[in-house]
Amino acid sequence: MAYEVKGVVARSKGAPVSIETILVPDPGPGEAVVDVQACGVCHTDLHYREGGINDDFPFLLGHEAAGTVAAVGEGVTNVAVGDFVVLNWRAVCGQCRACLKGEPQYCFATHNAAQKMTLADGTELSPALGIGAFVEKTLVHSGQCTKVDPQAPATAAGLLGCGVMAGVGAAINTGGVRRGESVAVFGCGGVGDAAIAGAKLAGASTIVAVDIDDRKLEWARQFGATHTVNSKETDAVEAIKAATGGFGVDVAIDAVGHPKVFEQAFYARDLAGRVVLVGVPTPDMTIELPLIEVFGRGGALKSSWYGDCLPSRDFPMLVDLYLQGRFPLEDFVSETIGLDSVESAFEKMHSGEVLRSVVVF
Repeated sequence: MAYEVKGVVARSKGAPVSIETILVPDPGPGEAVVDVQACGVCHTDLHYREGGINDDFPFLLGHEAAGTVAAVGEGVTNVAVGDFVVLNWRAVCGQCRACLKGEPQYCFATHNAAQKMTLADGTELSPALGIGAFVEKTLVHSGQCTKVDPQAPATAAGLLGCGVMAGVGAAINTGGVRRGESVAVFGCGGVGDAAIAGAKLAGASTIVAVDIDDRKLEWARQFGATHTVNSKETDAVEAIKAATGGFGVDVAIDAVGHPKVFEQAFYARDLAGRVVLVGVPTPDMTIELPLIEVFGRGGALKSSWYGDCLPSRDFPMLVDLYLQGRFPLEDFVSETIGLDSVESAFEKMHSGEVLRSVVVF
């Protein structure tokens, strides 16, 4: 019998979200129903509402969440009722060409629930990133549930489901930041500050934060930036070189996803340095770089998908570090809100007033 719950739905492109009655089916084989305790308001949810991902409206928004398993379907062995889990959108298949090469963090055929959640009239919903978690209960594939230490508050743990993991992973997994290296992070919102925190965790000695908002640069210092640059007032590339003996950084991370920012990151790195793109560009954006510079500078230009994370490895590790006082996960939470405040949270996020608003149930 289906569960009847309340959730946040985007019915059409650009229209304000609404709270709707959602029907959540009992879990089928390989599926789980999760009682959502907290869900972060992420830019990706806003992109869905604006039609920037696809046009499969209506969308059940929310994906950056944690909660407890309420029910499991046939054959589920990785989680049990009562387990505290963080939801992920990389439930690895174990059989695609990436998984078979021993690189499941790139899995090309990740699992989602086979059944659909619906509106009360039977209209099928498209869950954001295969999750849909601005809702009291959600249906997911069991592989989308990652068990973590239940001592962690859901408001903090859930952020690993997307933004924080993307940023930390961009630094540690994709960028491969090592002890004593220098790092520059362009864009100091939630993902950028997570990259800064990740670089600090990895032992970077110089961490330069770049943004056009002094308030965000102050946040960046709190997460570990040793230098800050307001690129509206100062040439970011020259300032980064000045902070690194004239050479540039070992790792430059673009957490904005804009051609001009990527170009700055490209020229701000040292010879043989790494550039990491974790900010998401729009489909119409293009970039032009002198090919001789790409060749002559060496190093690597990389994209970071979900921080190149493996949830089963990375989520429990980061929760443990948080509980040990070694990773400031809770500091990303700017405010907690109810379901009825998601639309206003989008406005605050867009204007840069918050790192993360988190819906609590």
